[in-house]
Amino acid sequence: MTDASDTTPVPGTSDSPSAAAPPTPFHDLDAYVALPRLSGLTLSPDGTRLVTAVATLDAKRTRYVTALWEVDPAGERPSRRLTRSAKGESSARFASTGDLLFTSARPDADAEAPDDEAPAALWLLPADGAEARVVAARKAGIDGVVVAEDAPVVVVPSDVLPRATDEASDARLIGLRKDAKVSAVLHSSYPVRYWDHDLGPAVPHLFAADLSAVAAPAAAPAAAGEPATRLELRDVTPDPGTGLRHQDAVLSPDGRTLVTTWTRPAARGVERHRLVAVDVATGSRRVLVDDPGADVYGPVISPDSRRVAYVRETITTPTTAPREELWVVGLDAEGPAPQRVAPGWDRWPGQVVWTRDGSGLIVVADDGGRSPVFHVDLGTGAVTRVTADDAAFTDLLVSPDGAALYALRSSYAAPPHPVRVDLAAALASGAPVEAVALPAPAPLPALPGTLTEVTTTAEDGATVRAWLVLPEGASAASPAPLALWIHGGPLGSWNAWSWRWNPWILAARGYAVLLPDPALSTGYGQDFVQRGWGAWGAAPFTDLMAVTDAAVARADVDETRTAAMGGSFGGYMANWVAGHTDRFRAIVTHASLWALDQFGPTTDSSYYWEREMTAEMALANSPHLSVEKIVTPMLVVHGDKDYRVPIGEGLRLWYELLSRSALAADDEGRTPHRFLYFPDENHWVLTPQHAKVWYQVVEAFLAEHVLGLSGEDVPPLPEVLG
Repeated sequence: MTDASDTTPVPGTSDSPSAAAPPTPFHDLDAYVALPRLSGLTLSPDGTRLVTAVATLDAKRTRYVTALWEVDPAGERPSRRLTRSAKGESSARFASTGDLLFTSARPDADAEAPDDEAPAALWLLPADGAEARVVAARKAGIDGVVVAEDAPVVVVPSDVLPRATDEASDARLIGLRKDAKVSAVLHSSYPVRYWDHDLGPAVPHLFAADLSAVAAPAAAPAAAGEPATRLELRDVTPDPGTGLRHQDAVLSPDGRTLVTTWTRPAARGVERHRLVAVDVATGSRRVLVDDPGADVYGPVISPDSRRVAYVRETITTPTTAPREELWVVGLDAEGPAPQRVAPGWDRWPGQVVWTRDGSGLIVVADDGGRSPVFHVDLGTGAVTRVTADDAAFTDLLVSPDGAALYALRSSYAAPPHPVRVDLAAALASGAPVEAVALPAPAPLPALPGTLTEVTTTAEDGATVRAWLVLPEGASAASPAPLALWIHGGPLGSWNAWSWRWNPWILAARGYAVLLPDPALSTGYGQDFVQRGWGAWGAAPFTDLMAVTDAAVARADVDETRTAAMGGSFGGYMANWVAGHTDRFRAIVTHASLWALDQFGPTTDSSYYWEREMTAEMALANSPHLSVEKIVTPMLVVHGDKDYRVPIGEGLRLWYELLSRSALAADDEGRTPHRFLYFPDENHWVLTPQHAKVWYQVVEAFLAEHVLGLSGEDVPPLPEVLG
């Protein structure tokens, strides 16, 4: 449990493979799932320390455990490990004191009876290098860390049961439910579940504390037998109802004001999000932004603690797609009213941070199959691109002097890794610059092929583009079979590395993989999204077929051996493809929508679906109505804990394939269709050994139906399937 500096590379990342090692980690699924996975960044107040989280396999190789690593912002020193525990650490944030805060469920050595089953507590790793210690804990656990940049103030989310009157009564009620083995929830509002977890009966509250009492070196060591100093957590959001269920909270740099999204329930189970400002000292709150025509989220507060930038997403209708816009509002009650920023910019803002002088915003936005960084001048509204990389950026951090930008960079050429951007040079020249990679905890993996692009013109004249992963050796003399991968969302883009759907696994097995952005994809302007709105089976489908035509027209791609695959909305499209063309030899559909009239009322956010799809639209675009036309073998994949696309979709799809498709089960129950079912996975397959099973089953299915292999030539199914 001891935190220790460690410059040893992450296990499994040696640059000197043995003679028996595979050519790349993608040739061996054990090597692939063992690759370290970076996420999150936090920067110390003086700009000299950058910390990221690195997830690696545990000793049993059945789950990922996250540790915190320090990266040198100057790029001169190797990375070093800061934490080590069986439970792992997350939510790392530097406090204004220079100490590092994080959450972890590892046992507290200072407790009278350390509890291996305790929920996550708040830990502090002192800036002076002393050992980490617990500074706050609740029976319900602590779910994250929010800090003030210039003041010793921290805010943590934690659930509270509705009958609880104080910390002691909340702990008693939690124990009562646990001891009685009662999980029942009595609901009086909607929704009742979200993605992969049930909601209630506890609801999130936000607790604030002053870090001065525990910050090093002010905190004196406890005398023998005395408890270590703990933070006094004050509930600054009493009686929130369900308002903080999806909170997106930030503290002003001066630590005086908390700004958070607040869910506002309405008639017919509809939810809408507004921004609320909470006085940290008193808990008094006032509505900052309440826009009847939109949801608002992603607040960030200016360095002078006087303005709030946020994203406004318009409420959709069956005929109008959402718009996502940048807005700024004054934080004081007398401050400026909400005002749109850069109204002529036709891109959707993602993460937003302020420049140090408060004159502009640094924004990530999808753009043409990338997700670069942009600068938005608040005075002129001018938008200029900051990064030149063909990549996607996340976790933006501006250095204290405003000259540098730190981020995680990824693309289909590399997983997330820390980089530094010369922000001052980019802003001075008005021209984008290349990011510089920093010494990371693990080297980037070698790839079994190359990455290129394909573009074509759709039926309506729109340009459709895609990434194309080509395996080594693909040529006119040896064209590669093709797998069309359709992204989910549908409001998204294939522009960043994915561990769950990684095309290099198939490339290592000789396949080319096409990653297209059809209608509804982001990064191509509002009109491109609108083209497919409420008509999923129209432009999105024809775009996919057009870009597939362009890919198979290449001499190094084999048009006679193709498959289509997709998850979530991509699974919907795979189902639609199966019922509307016979050009593919195999279809893989994961967590997919099948019967749209059934899906709408059972998904976890039915009200959102009703905004987009009328009953008539759902009927016109439902794949289940074409089941009799399906002549292609299908592999259905679904997790029972999927609440976004409930398991009923997969169960009905499976039954109707076997009973009504052209490849229905014969008199002896034989069929080429297959159903890979995960009783304890959700919308995604997350655990490492299940991920291996997923790829192994997909590989065997494609080998049989796309490559035409049989018998012992087909890769064996994993033994763990029984």
